[in-house]
Amino acid sequence: ETVKPFSPFAIDVPDSLIQRAKRGDRRAFEQIYRCFERPIYTLGLRLCGQPSEAQDVLQDCMIKVMTRISEFKGQSPFWGWLRQIAVNEALMRLRRSAKGFLEEDVYEAELTDAGCLLPPEAAEAASLIEALRALPAATRAVLWLYHAEGFTHEEIAAQTGKSISFSKSQLSRGTRKLRQLLALEPEQGQHT
Repeated sequence: ETVKPFSPFAIDVPDSLIQRAKRGDRRAFEQIYRCFERPIYTLGLRLCGQPSEAQDVLQDCMIKVMTRISEFKGQSPFWGWLRQIAVNEALMRLRRSAKGFLEEDVYEAELTDAGCLLPPEAAEAASLIEALRALPAATRAVLWLYHAEGFTHEEIAAQTGKSISFSKSQLSRGTRKLRQLLALEPEQGQHT
């Protein structure tokens, strides 16, 4: 049984706050915004790569939450519903960008050494952020969705409109490239 990593979106929101927001209480929306501002912005930054894009993801997501909160039926955690809106907003921005999912970038997956993202202790956070920014947008998105948000390859494929093998190959190639960028693994062709 695979345990999904903890999501930064996993914030308990009292049902009373959600009910107040459904009734149009502006202060309830402000509280929801404050609770989720950081994880939405971080998700947007990691997937889109630019602070301005992350800010747009945050704003568009919160507007959708405000206009669609009546659609939330409480059958799953509120944070999961909101996270899905944030992921959709970020992926829509990627699809519209020239660097996003518009290019068909399918390679055979090298699944035997997909590995894991390195824990923050293995490299300074700033180095990891820079290394993530150096990756192609699609690869960065798959890495983030898989490792940070705990999505499965099937869920990533459904979200991106790509195949499961695309998700697996991006994870494998991205993990390998990330390790190289962090100088934890020699580049191909170099001998140690």
